[in-house]
Amino acid sequence: MSETIDLIRPGLTTPPLASGLLIDGQLVAGEHFIEVVDPATGEPFALAPDATRAQLDAAVAAARRAFPGWSARTIAERRAILSRVAARLRDETHAIAALLTAEQGKPLHDAAAEIRRAADRVDSLITIDIADRVLRDDARERVVMRHRPLGVVGGITPWNVPVMLAMLKVAQALYTGNTLVLKPSPLTPLSTLAVARAIADIVPAGTVNIVSGGNDLGAWITSHPDIDKISFTGSVATGRRVLQSAAETFKRVTLELGGNDPAIVLPDADIAATADGIARSAFGNCGQICMAIKRVFVHRSIHDALVDALAERARAIRVGPGTDPDAQMGPIQNRMQFDKVSGLLDTVRATPDARIVCGGGIPEGDGYFVEPTVVTGLADDAPLVREEQFGPVMPVLAYDSIDEAVARANATHFGLGASIWTGKPDATEALAGRIEAGTVWINRHGGNAAEVPFGGAKHSGYGREQGVLGLQSYMEMQIVTTPAAA
Repeated sequence: MSETIDLIRPGLTTPPLASGLLIDGQLVAGEHFIEVVDPATGEPFALAPDATRAQLDAAVAAARRAFPGWSARTIAERRAILSRVAARLRDETHAIAALLTAEQGKPLHDAAAEIRRAADRVDSLITIDIADRVLRDDARERVVMRHRPLGVVGGITPWNVPVMLAMLKVAQALYTGNTLVLKPSPLTPLSTLAVARAIADIVPAGTVNIVSGGNDLGAWITSHPDIDKISFTGSVATGRRVLQSAAETFKRVTLELGGNDPAIVLPDADIAATADGIARSAFGNCGQICMAIKRVFVHRSIHDALVDALAERARAIRVGPGTDPDAQMGPIQNRMQFDKVSGLLDTVRATPDARIVCGGGIPEGDGYFVEPTVVTGLADDAPLVREEQFGPVMPVLAYDSIDEAVARANATHFGLGASIWTGKPDATEALAGRIEAGTVWINRHGGNAAEVPFGGAKHSGYGREQGVLGLQSYMEMQIVTTPAAA
Protein backbone atom coordinates (compact mmCIF):
# COMPACT_ATOMS: atom_id res chain seq x y z
CA MET A 1 0.00 0.00 0.00
CA SER A 2 2.85 2.39 -0.73
CA GLU A 3 1.58 3.92 -3.98
CA THR A 4 1.76 7.72 -4.05
CA ILE A 5 0.51 10.38 -6.43
CA ASP A 6 1.66 13.73 -7.71
CA LEU A 7 -0.24 16.55 -6.02
CA ILE A 8 -1.19 18.10 -9.34
CA ARG A 9 -1.63 16.09 -12.52
CA PRO A 10 -1.89 17.43 -16.07
CA GLY A 11 -5.47 17.03 -17.19
CA LEU A 12 -8.22 15.42 -15.14
CA THR A 13 -7.64 11.84 -14.03
CA THR A 14 -8.63 9.64 -11.15
CA PRO A 15 -5.73 9.37 -8.67
CA PRO A 16 -4.65 5.74 -8.15
CA LEU A 17 -5.24 5.87 -4.41
CA ALA A 18 -8.84 7.02 -4.96
CA SER A 19 -9.67 4.92 -7.97
CA GLY A 20 -12.89 3.29 -6.83
CA LEU A 21 -15.84 3.07 -4.52
CA LEU A 22 -15.60 0.46 -1.75
CA ILE A 23 -18.66 -1.78 -2.05
CA ASP A 24 -18.87 -5.23 -0.45
CA GLY A 25 -15.12 -5.48 -0.06
CA GLN A 26 -14.35 -4.60 -3.68
CA LEU A 27 -13.11 -1.40 -5.29
CA VAL A 28 -15.77 -0.58 -7.86
CA ALA A 29 -15.20 1.76 -10.79
CA GLY A 30 -17.37 4.80 -11.20
CA GLU A 31 -19.84 5.14 -14.05
CA HIS A 32 -19.96 8.92 -13.69
CA PHE A 33 -17.47 11.37 -12.21
CA ILE A 34 -17.26 14.68 -10.38
CA GLU A 35 -14.44 17.21 -10.65
CA VAL A 36 -12.29 17.87 -7.60
CA VAL A 37 -10.86 21.40 -7.30
CA ASP A 38 -7.53 22.37 -5.80
CA PRO A 39 -8.40 25.40 -3.61
CA ALA A 40 -4.85 26.71 -3.93
CA THR A 41 -5.44 27.28 -7.65
CA GLY A 42 -9.21 27.33 -7.99
CA GLU A 43 -8.90 24.78 -10.80
CA PRO A 44 -10.05 21.16 -11.04
CA PHE A 45 -7.14 18.72 -10.85
CA ALA A 46 -8.72 15.27 -10.55
CA LEU A 47 -11.91 13.22 -10.93
CA ALA A 48 -13.75 11.22 -8.29
CA PRO A 49 -16.45 8.59 -8.80
CA ASP A 50 -20.04 9.83 -8.62
CA ALA A 51 -21.99 6.83 -7.29
CA THR A 52 -25.26 5.91 -8.95
CA ARG A 53 -28.41 4.97 -7.09
CA ALA A 54 -27.81 1.34 -8.05
CA GLN A 55 -24.29 1.48 -6.56
CA LEU A 56 -25.64 2.96 -3.33
CA ASP A 57 -28.29 0.23 -3.17
CA ALA A 58 -25.55 -2.36 -3.66
CA ALA A 59 -23.53 -0.82 -0.83
CA VAL A 60 -26.51 -0.79 1.52
CA ALA A 61 -27.40 -4.38 0.61
CA ALA A 62 -23.81 -5.44 1.28
CA ALA A 63 -23.89 -3.73 4.67
CA ARG A 64 -27.17 -5.45 5.48
CA ARG A 65 -25.78 -8.87 4.57
CA ALA A 66 -22.64 -8.28 6.61
CA PHE A 67 -24.47 -7.09 9.71
CA PRO A 68 -25.44 -10.43 11.32
CA GLY A 69 -21.92 -11.81 11.15
CA TRP A 70 -20.24 -8.60 12.25
CA SER A 71 -22.63 -7.92 15.15
CA ALA A 72 -22.12 -11.51 16.37
CA ARG A 73 -18.39 -10.94 16.80
CA THR A 74 -17.12 -10.20 20.26
CA ILE A 75 -16.04 -6.72 21.25
CA ALA A 76 -12.48 -8.01 21.45
CA GLU A 77 -12.65 -9.23 17.85
CA ARG A 78 -14.03 -5.93 16.59
CA ARG A 79 -11.40 -4.07 18.59
CA ALA A 80 -8.60 -6.10 17.04
CA ILE A 81 -9.75 -5.35 13.49
CA LEU A 82 -10.14 -1.64 14.18
CA SER A 83 -6.69 -1.57 15.73
CA ARG A 84 -5.32 -2.92 12.45
CA VAL A 85 -7.25 -0.19 10.61
CA ALA A 86 -5.57 2.46 12.77
CA ALA A 87 -2.14 0.94 12.12
CA ARG A 88 -2.77 0.92 8.35
CA LEU A 89 -3.70 4.60 8.46
CA ARG A 90 -0.37 5.38 10.08
CA ASP A 91 1.42 3.35 7.42
CA GLU A 92 -0.34 5.29 4.64
CA THR A 93 -0.10 8.74 6.21
CA HIS A 94 2.16 10.27 3.56
CA ALA A 95 0.19 9.10 0.53
CA ILE A 96 -3.23 10.01 1.95
CA ALA A 97 -1.96 13.36 3.23
CA ALA A 98 -0.88 14.31 -0.30
CA LEU A 99 -4.43 13.82 -1.54
CA LEU A 100 -5.86 15.62 1.48
CA THR A 101 -3.70 18.69 0.89
CA ALA A 102 -4.50 18.72 -2.83
CA GLU A 103 -8.26 18.69 -2.34
CA GLN A 104 -8.69 20.47 1.01
CA GLY A 105 -5.85 22.98 0.89
CA LYS A 106 -4.38 22.60 4.37
CA PRO A 107 -0.58 22.49 4.72
CA LEU A 108 0.90 19.06 4.15
CA HIS A 109 2.15 18.79 7.73
CA ASP A 110 -1.36 19.55 9.01
CA ALA A 111 -2.83 16.94 6.64
CA ALA A 112 -0.42 14.32 7.95
CA ALA A 113 -1.26 15.32 11.51
CA GLU A 114 -4.98 14.90 10.78
CA ILE A 115 -4.43 11.33 9.60
CA ARG A 116 -2.29 10.47 12.62
CA ARG A 117 -4.91 11.97 14.94
CA ALA A 118 -7.59 9.94 13.19
CA ALA A 119 -5.62 6.74 13.83
CA ASP A 120 -5.07 7.71 17.46
CA ARG A 121 -8.77 8.47 17.89
CA VAL A 122 -9.74 5.05 16.54
CA ASP A 123 -7.38 3.41 19.04
CA SER A 124 -8.85 5.48 21.88
CA LEU A 125 -12.52 4.94 21.03
CA ILE A 126 -12.17 1.17 21.03
CA THR A 127 -10.97 1.18 24.64
CA ILE A 128 -14.26 2.62 25.95
CA ASP A 129 -16.33 0.17 27.98
CA ILE A 130 -19.76 -0.50 26.42
CA ALA A 131 -20.54 -3.62 28.46
CA ASP A 132 -23.97 -4.38 29.91
CA ARG A 133 -24.88 -2.63 33.15
CA VAL A 134 -26.77 -4.20 36.06
CA LEU A 135 -29.35 -1.70 37.31
CA ARG A 136 -30.84 -3.87 40.01
CA ASP A 137 -30.04 -7.25 41.54
CA ASP A 138 -31.94 -8.08 44.72
CA ALA A 139 -34.42 -10.50 46.21
CA ARG A 140 -37.11 -9.30 43.80
CA GLU A 141 -35.42 -9.23 40.38
CA ARG A 142 -32.33 -8.69 38.30
CA VAL A 143 -32.48 -5.80 35.82
CA VAL A 144 -29.80 -5.46 33.14
CA MET A 145 -29.43 -2.57 30.69
CA ARG A 146 -27.99 -3.70 27.37
CA HIS A 147 -27.20 -1.86 24.17
CA ARG A 148 -27.53 -3.73 20.91
CA PRO A 149 -26.28 -2.54 17.51
CA LEU A 150 -28.86 -0.83 15.32
CA GLY A 151 -27.93 -2.34 11.95
CA VAL A 152 -26.73 -0.27 9.00
CA VAL A 153 -25.40 3.22 9.69
CA GLY A 154 -25.27 5.93 7.03
CA GLY A 155 -22.40 8.34 7.65
CA ILE A 156 -22.08 11.72 5.90
CA THR A 157 -18.96 13.82 6.42
CA PRO A 158 -17.96 17.42 5.52
CA TRP A 159 -14.96 18.92 3.74
CA ASN A 160 -13.10 20.66 6.54
CA VAL A 161 -11.56 17.67 8.38
CA PRO A 162 -12.60 14.82 6.10
CA VAL A 163 -10.35 11.95 7.20
CA MET A 164 -10.68 12.56 10.93
CA LEU A 165 -14.46 12.79 10.78
CA ALA A 166 -14.77 9.78 8.49
CA MET A 167 -12.74 7.64 10.87
CA LEU A 168 -14.81 8.75 13.86
CA LYS A 169 -17.86 7.32 12.14
CA VAL A 170 -16.06 4.16 10.99
CA ALA A 171 -14.78 3.47 14.50
CA GLN A 172 -18.01 4.21 16.34
CA ALA A 173 -20.22 2.28 13.94
CA LEU A 174 -18.04 -0.83 13.73
CA TYR A 175 -17.00 -0.98 17.39
CA THR A 176 -20.66 -1.00 18.45
CA GLY A 177 -21.44 -3.87 16.05
CA ASN A 178 -23.00 -1.97 13.16
CA THR A 179 -22.03 -1.90 9.50
CA LEU A 180 -21.53 1.33 7.60
CA VAL A 181 -22.18 3.15 4.35
CA LEU A 182 -20.08 6.32 4.33
CA LYS A 183 -20.32 9.31 2.01
CA PRO A 184 -17.58 11.98 2.02
CA SER A 185 -18.18 15.54 0.87
CA PRO A 186 -18.13 15.90 -2.94
CA LEU A 187 -15.58 18.69 -2.39
CA THR A 188 -13.05 16.40 -0.65
CA PRO A 189 -13.77 12.80 -1.66
CA LEU A 190 -10.29 11.65 -2.66
CA SER A 191 -8.65 11.27 0.74
CA THR A 192 -11.60 9.26 2.09
CA LEU A 193 -11.58 7.03 -0.99
CA ALA A 194 -7.86 6.54 -0.38
CA VAL A 195 -8.72 5.38 3.14
CA ALA A 196 -11.20 2.94 1.61
CA ARG A 197 -8.48 1.47 -0.58
CA ALA A 198 -6.08 1.28 2.35
CA ILE A 199 -8.40 -0.67 4.66
CA ALA A 200 -10.27 -2.80 2.10
CA ASP A 201 -8.22 -5.91 2.91
CA ILE A 202 -8.65 -5.49 6.68
CA VAL A 203 -12.37 -5.01 7.28
CA PRO A 204 -14.66 -7.93 6.37
CA ALA A 205 -16.54 -7.45 3.10
CA GLY A 206 -19.61 -5.28 3.50
CA THR A 207 -18.83 -3.95 6.96
CA VAL A 208 -17.49 -0.65 5.58
CA ASN A 209 -18.73 0.70 2.26
CA ILE A 210 -17.51 4.09 1.03
CA VAL A 211 -19.30 5.83 -1.83
CA SER A 212 -18.61 9.32 -3.16
CA GLY A 213 -20.97 11.58 -5.04
CA GLY A 214 -22.99 14.77 -5.07
CA ASN A 215 -25.97 16.06 -3.13
CA ASP A 216 -28.35 13.51 -4.63
CA LEU A 217 -26.33 10.72 -3.05
CA GLY A 218 -26.71 12.29 0.38
CA ALA A 219 -30.47 12.55 -0.04
CA TRP A 220 -30.65 8.91 -1.15
CA ILE A 221 -28.76 7.84 1.97
CA THR A 222 -30.90 9.79 4.44
CA SER A 223 -34.12 8.46 2.95
CA HIS A 224 -32.98 4.89 2.25
CA PRO A 225 -35.39 2.40 3.88
CA ASP A 226 -32.61 -0.10 4.72
CA ILE A 227 -30.42 2.35 6.65
CA ASP A 228 -31.17 2.41 10.38
CA LYS A 229 -29.19 5.44 11.59
CA ILE A 230 -27.71 8.60 10.13
CA SER A 231 -24.59 10.19 11.57
CA PHE A 232 -24.18 13.57 9.88
CA THR A 233 -21.56 16.26 10.36
CA GLY A 234 -22.09 19.50 8.46
CA SER A 235 -24.08 22.71 8.27
CA VAL A 236 -27.23 23.57 10.17
CA ALA A 237 -29.22 24.02 6.96
CA THR A 238 -28.28 20.59 5.62
CA GLY A 239 -28.74 19.02 9.05
CA ARG A 240 -32.32 20.25 9.10
CA ARG A 241 -32.97 18.52 5.76
CA VAL A 242 -31.28 15.35 6.99
CA LEU A 243 -33.53 15.25 10.06
CA GLN A 244 -36.66 15.78 7.97
CA SER A 245 -35.68 13.06 5.50
CA ALA A 246 -34.73 10.53 8.19
CA ALA A 247 -38.03 11.05 9.99
CA GLU A 248 -39.92 9.26 7.22
CA THR A 249 -38.41 5.92 8.26
CA PHE A 250 -37.83 6.73 11.96
CA LYS A 251 -34.07 6.49 11.61
CA ARG A 252 -31.97 7.25 14.64
CA VAL A 253 -30.06 10.46 13.94
CA THR A 254 -26.95 12.16 15.27
CA LEU A 255 -26.25 15.65 13.95
CA GLU A 256 -23.02 17.53 14.67
CA LEU A 257 -23.67 20.91 13.13
CA GLY A 258 -22.22 24.39 12.93
CA GLY A 259 -21.27 26.76 15.69
CA ASN A 260 -20.68 30.41 16.46
CA ASP A 261 -18.50 29.73 19.45
CA PRO A 262 -17.84 32.65 21.82
CA ALA A 263 -14.71 33.17 23.87
CA ILE A 264 -15.25 35.24 27.02
CA VAL A 265 -12.06 36.83 28.29
CA LEU A 266 -12.18 37.93 31.92
CA PRO A 267 -10.20 40.97 33.11
CA ASP A 268 -7.70 38.80 35.03
CA ALA A 269 -6.75 36.69 32.00
CA ASP A 270 -3.10 36.36 30.98
CA ILE A 271 -2.92 38.40 27.77
CA ALA A 272 -0.15 36.48 26.05
CA ALA A 273 -1.43 32.99 26.86
CA THR A 274 -4.99 33.96 25.99
CA ALA A 275 -3.95 35.46 22.66
CA ASP A 276 -2.00 32.30 21.83
CA GLY A 277 -4.98 30.06 22.56
CA ILE A 278 -7.59 32.19 20.83
CA ALA A 279 -5.47 32.67 17.69
CA ARG A 280 -4.74 28.94 17.54
CA SER A 281 -8.46 28.15 17.62
CA ALA A 282 -9.76 30.97 15.43
CA PHE A 283 -7.19 30.60 12.64
CA GLY A 284 -6.49 26.87 12.75
CA ASN A 285 -7.46 25.11 9.50
CA CYS A 286 -8.12 28.58 8.04
CA GLY A 287 -10.94 29.06 10.57
CA GLN A 288 -12.81 26.10 9.07
CA ILE A 289 -13.57 24.14 12.23
CA CYS A 290 -17.09 23.83 13.61
CA MET A 291 -15.85 24.36 17.18
CA ALA A 292 -13.42 27.16 16.36
CA ILE A 293 -13.72 30.46 18.19
CA LYS A 294 -15.92 32.71 16.05
CA ARG A 295 -16.55 35.65 18.45
CA VAL A 296 -14.32 37.10 21.18
CA PHE A 297 -15.89 39.02 24.07
CA VAL A 298 -13.17 40.75 26.09
CA HIS A 299 -13.50 42.96 29.16
CA ARG A 300 -13.09 46.59 28.19
CA SER A 301 -10.19 47.08 30.60
CA ILE A 302 -7.95 44.73 28.57
CA HIS A 303 -9.65 45.03 25.18
CA ASP A 304 -6.94 47.05 23.42
CA ALA A 305 -4.09 44.98 24.85
CA LEU A 306 -5.67 41.71 23.75
CA VAL A 307 -6.50 43.08 20.29
CA ASP A 308 -2.87 44.10 19.83
CA ALA A 309 -1.68 40.66 20.91
CA LEU A 310 -4.14 38.87 18.62
CA ALA A 311 -3.13 41.08 15.69
CA GLU A 312 0.53 40.33 16.32
CA ARG A 313 -0.17 36.59 16.14
CA ALA A 314 -2.36 36.92 13.06
CA ARG A 315 0.30 38.87 11.18
CA ALA A 316 2.88 36.18 11.96
CA ILE A 317 0.88 33.42 10.22
CA ARG A 318 2.36 32.52 6.85
CA VAL A 319 -0.38 31.93 4.27
CA GLY A 320 0.31 29.85 1.19
CA PRO A 321 -0.41 26.66 -0.76
CA GLY A 322 -0.40 23.52 1.31
CA THR A 323 2.53 22.22 -0.71
CA ASP A 324 4.72 25.08 0.56
CA PRO A 325 6.66 23.62 3.52
CA ASP A 326 6.70 27.04 5.20
CA ALA A 327 2.94 27.61 4.94
CA GLN A 328 1.06 27.68 8.23
CA MET A 329 -2.39 28.32 6.79
CA GLY A 330 -3.78 27.30 3.42
CA PRO A 331 -6.73 28.63 1.41
CA ILE A 332 -10.42 28.46 2.15
CA GLN A 333 -11.55 25.13 0.76
CA ASN A 334 -14.12 26.12 -1.86
CA ARG A 335 -15.38 29.02 -3.94
CA MET A 336 -18.75 29.32 -2.23
CA GLN A 337 -17.19 29.67 1.21
CA PHE A 338 -14.53 32.03 -0.14
CA ASP A 339 -17.24 34.26 -1.59
CA LYS A 340 -19.10 34.24 1.74
CA VAL A 341 -16.03 35.27 3.73
CA SER A 342 -15.11 37.90 1.12
CA GLY A 343 -18.64 39.26 1.34
CA LEU A 344 -18.44 39.49 5.12
CA LEU A 345 -15.23 41.48 4.78
CA ASP A 346 -16.90 43.83 2.30
CA THR A 347 -19.69 44.38 4.82
CA VAL A 348 -17.15 45.17 7.55
CA ARG A 349 -15.46 47.74 5.30
CA ALA A 350 -18.82 49.43 4.72
CA THR A 351 -19.73 49.53 8.43
CA PRO A 352 -19.14 52.82 10.29
CA ASP A 353 -16.87 52.48 13.34
CA ALA A 354 -15.69 49.01 12.29
CA ARG A 355 -11.94 48.64 12.02
CA ILE A 356 -9.85 45.96 10.36
CA VAL A 357 -6.90 45.86 12.74
CA CYS A 358 -4.87 43.48 10.63
CA GLY A 359 -5.37 41.34 7.53
CA GLY A 360 -8.52 41.71 5.51
CA GLY A 361 -6.71 41.33 2.23
CA ILE A 362 -7.20 38.85 -0.58
CA PRO A 363 -3.71 37.99 -1.88
CA GLU A 364 -3.18 38.45 -5.60
CA GLY A 365 -3.09 35.37 -7.77
CA ASP A 366 -5.03 32.15 -7.98
CA GLY A 367 -6.76 30.25 -5.22
CA TYR A 368 -9.10 31.02 -2.35
CA PHE A 369 -6.69 32.72 0.04
CA VAL A 370 -7.74 35.20 2.74
CA GLU A 371 -5.36 36.86 5.19
CA PRO A 372 -5.87 36.15 8.91
CA THR A 373 -7.97 39.08 10.03
CA VAL A 374 -8.88 40.76 13.34
CA VAL A 375 -11.86 43.13 13.38
CA THR A 376 -13.11 45.50 16.09
CA GLY A 377 -15.92 48.04 16.44
CA LEU A 378 -18.79 45.81 15.29
CA ALA A 379 -22.21 45.54 16.91
CA ASP A 380 -23.59 42.16 17.88
CA ASP A 381 -26.06 42.22 14.99
CA ALA A 382 -23.33 42.63 12.37
CA PRO A 383 -23.24 39.67 9.94
CA LEU A 384 -19.67 38.77 10.92
CA VAL A 385 -20.78 38.44 14.56
CA ARG A 386 -24.23 36.98 14.03
CA GLU A 387 -23.34 34.35 11.41
CA GLU A 388 -20.86 31.49 11.39
CA GLN A 389 -18.10 32.89 9.16
CA PHE A 390 -16.12 29.61 8.85
CA GLY A 391 -13.05 31.49 7.77
CA PRO A 392 -10.02 33.32 9.22
CA VAL A 393 -11.82 36.55 10.15
CA MET A 394 -12.27 37.15 13.88
CA PRO A 395 -14.43 39.87 15.48
CA VAL A 396 -13.39 41.15 18.93
CA LEU A 397 -16.06 42.85 21.03
CA ALA A 398 -15.76 44.75 24.33
CA TYR A 399 -18.03 44.17 27.33
CA ASP A 400 -18.38 45.84 30.74
CA SER A 401 -19.89 43.19 33.02
CA ILE A 402 -19.92 39.40 33.22
CA ASP A 403 -23.72 39.31 33.06
CA GLU A 404 -23.59 41.33 29.85
CA ALA A 405 -20.95 39.06 28.32
CA VAL A 406 -22.94 35.89 29.09
CA ALA A 407 -26.17 37.35 27.72
CA ARG A 408 -24.47 38.43 24.48
CA ALA A 409 -22.66 35.12 24.10
CA ASN A 410 -25.97 33.26 24.47
CA ALA A 411 -27.86 35.52 22.04
CA THR A 412 -27.61 33.08 19.12
CA HIS A 413 -29.31 29.99 17.74
CA PHE A 414 -25.94 28.24 17.84
CA GLY A 415 -24.68 26.38 20.89
CA LEU A 416 -21.79 24.12 19.98
CA GLY A 417 -18.91 25.28 22.18
CA ALA A 418 -17.63 28.21 24.20
CA SER A 419 -14.61 29.09 26.30
CA ILE A 420 -13.72 31.23 29.31
CA TRP A 421 -10.24 32.72 29.68
CA THR A 422 -9.22 33.67 33.19
CA GLY A 423 -6.42 33.80 35.72
CA LYS A 424 -8.60 31.89 38.21
CA PRO A 425 -9.82 28.77 36.38
CA ASP A 426 -11.02 27.06 39.58
CA ALA A 427 -13.51 29.86 40.19
CA THR A 428 -15.27 29.75 36.81
CA GLU A 429 -17.28 26.49 36.81
CA ALA A 430 -20.45 28.31 37.91
CA LEU A 431 -19.98 30.84 35.13
CA ALA A 432 -19.52 28.01 32.61
CA GLY A 433 -22.89 26.61 33.66
CA ARG A 434 -24.59 29.81 32.51
CA ILE A 435 -23.36 29.48 28.94
CA GLU A 436 -25.70 27.74 26.50
CA ALA A 437 -23.28 25.42 24.74
CA GLY A 438 -22.64 21.70 24.52
CA THR A 439 -19.04 22.14 25.72
CA VAL A 440 -17.41 24.93 27.71
CA TRP A 441 -13.63 24.94 27.95
CA ILE A 442 -11.65 26.99 30.44
CA ASN A 443 -8.37 28.51 29.23
CA ARG A 444 -8.46 26.50 26.01
CA HIS A 445 -10.88 25.91 23.17
CA GLY A 446 -11.45 22.56 21.45
CA GLY A 447 -9.72 19.21 21.64
CA ASN A 448 -11.94 16.81 23.58
CA ALA A 449 -10.56 13.34 24.25
CA ALA A 450 -12.25 10.24 22.83
CA GLU A 451 -13.97 9.39 26.10
CA VAL A 452 -15.63 12.83 26.28
CA PRO A 453 -19.00 13.17 24.49
CA PHE A 454 -19.19 16.02 22.00
CA GLY A 455 -22.16 17.78 20.44
CA GLY A 456 -24.15 20.96 20.45
CA ALA A 457 -27.07 22.69 22.10
CA LYS A 458 -29.84 24.54 20.26
CA HIS A 459 -29.34 24.51 16.47
CA SER A 460 -25.79 23.18 16.72
CA GLY A 461 -26.66 19.56 17.02
CA TYR A 462 -28.80 16.62 17.92
CA GLY A 463 -27.26 13.92 20.10
CA ARG A 464 -23.60 13.32 20.87
CA GLU A 465 -20.57 11.68 19.27
CA GLN A 466 -17.73 9.99 21.19
CA GLY A 467 -17.63 8.80 24.77
CA VAL A 468 -20.01 6.22 26.19
CA LEU A 469 -23.03 8.38 25.29
CA GLY A 470 -21.86 8.78 21.72
CA LEU A 471 -21.21 5.07 21.26
CA GLN A 472 -24.56 4.19 22.79
CA SER A 473 -26.25 6.45 20.24
CA TYR A 474 -25.16 3.89 17.65
CA MET A 475 -27.06 1.24 19.61
CA GLU A 476 -30.57 0.47 20.83
CA MET A 477 -31.12 0.22 24.57
CA GLN A 478 -32.74 -2.96 25.82
CA ILE A 479 -33.80 -3.69 29.40
CA VAL A 480 -33.89 -7.36 30.46
CA THR A 481 -35.71 -8.10 33.70
CA THR A 482 -35.44 -11.54 35.29
CA PRO A 483 -37.34 -12.50 38.45
CA ALA A 484 -35.30 -13.74 41.36
CA ALA A 485 -35.28 -17.47 41.90
CA ALA A 486 -37.94 -18.61 44.32
